[in-house]
Amino acid sequence: MFKGFKRDKPKEPAHSISSVGESLTIDQSARQRRYFYSMMIRTFCFILAVILPNPWRWVALFGAVTLPYIAVIAANAGRETIKGSAIYAKKYKELD
Repeated sequence: MFKGFKRDKPKEPAHSISSVGESLTIDQSARQRRYFYSMMIRTFCFILAVILPNPWRWVALFGAVTLPYIAVIAANAGRETIKGSAIYAKKYKELD
């Protein structure tokens, strides 16, 4: 097209004007993957609860019972709506 046109490479990386995080689809797929892995570990704990002898059976059963709660908390830990550097102001200002 343009034989004589030459573009200089930028020396510094371009800066973003916003602090937008990753896209919603990437975030959802990552959370689904974490939840799936947690449920696979839970299934493995149930299988171990059937196979293992008595003292270890209770450890595996405890993992199988508590893991759904942990998996839901981990899966929902994403896309926070309030930034960590948010400033909270009083609703009503005081008169001096």
